[in-house]
Amino acid sequence: MNTRHVAIIGCGAIHTCHVDALRHVPGVVLRAIVDSDSAKGSQLAANYGCHFYQDYREMLLDDAIDVVHICTPHYLHKPMILAALAAGKQVFCEKPVVMSPQEVIEIQAAAERHQRRVGICYQNRLNPTSLAIERCIADGTLGHLRAIKAVLTWSRSGDYYAASPWRGSFATEGGSLLINQAIHTLDLMQWFGEGVKSLKGVVDSTLLADEIETEDSAMVTLRFNNGARGLFYASNCHISDSPLLLELEFEQGMLRLTDNVLWQVCGDERTQLASDAAPDGIGKSYWGIGHRLAILHFYQALNDPVSADYCDITEAAKSLQMVNAIYQSSLLRKWVNID
Repeated sequence: MNTRHVAIIGCGAIHTCHVDALRHVPGVVLRAIVDSDSAKGSQLAANYGCHFYQDYREMLLDDAIDVVHICTPHYLHKPMILAALAAGKQVFCEKPVVMSPQEVIEIQAAAERHQRRVGICYQNRLNPTSLAIERCIADGTLGHLRAIKAVLTWSRSGDYYAASPWRGSFATEGGSLLINQAIHTLDLMQWFGEGVKSLKGVVDSTLLADEIETEDSAMVTLRFNNGARGLFYASNCHISDSPLLLELEFEQGMLRLTDNVLWQVCGDERTQLASDAAPDGIGKSYWGIGHRLAILHFYQALNDPVSADYCDITEAAKSLQMVNAIYQSSLLRKWVNID
């Protein structure tokens, strides 16, 4: 196996998950990091034993670098992905891949033109609870899936947005609650429902109305392709980050994810099926070890394209379509079909 040399662009909080994950991938070496803050980046590069670049375009001139990880603000994803693909690099990017379905088409065309892969970090699909739900649906253990309900209540203060001015703006974040915090939950819902047929939603800014131009709360009703109905509520106005509450109702019982534990409920019987607790305590509780698995799957796909099993740009586009449709539905105040 040839060694793959990797560069990470962006040294915010999430980049440590990538650094940790790369240490668990055989045949991979962190060669460089990139950040606009030269003092911070230089210190981190010394800690990691790798090169530092302040300009990602200079890093892309390094022919030894095979793969680029992008951990930057949303509005920088598109130009960085396109530049990396043009330089012949494989790309692994934090969500959302870009900020609109139209930009997805540009990335897809570039990846095909340069014959390179673009992997997107939808790590929650690889949580033990998510995989257990997917198996239950596939096996038909509880019969046909009838409904999916998700409630996500987190806390984001004005200070959170003030500390990173790119957040809270449609031009640079592409939205807020939906495209940043809730997009993982939307992705899980459409994954379990085999895609979304149509939806009607409302977004608004309440407590953060004076801080951001984007939304801090959302409510959506969904129709899934497998015939199930969906209800979704999310807000960044809670006092703390509560674990996701997710319920899937079947003909013969229910699956309930609460406090990061998945329960099967059939009448009075309640059975624990899986837990998302991180075994080594690394990362935030709602990240778990999904980053390790998502990144490992991407590199396995690079080594064995035939058995590729990772979230590619086509899969990542589905939740982005949902976000776009919710904004559109809220504006038009009517149902929107997902094509």
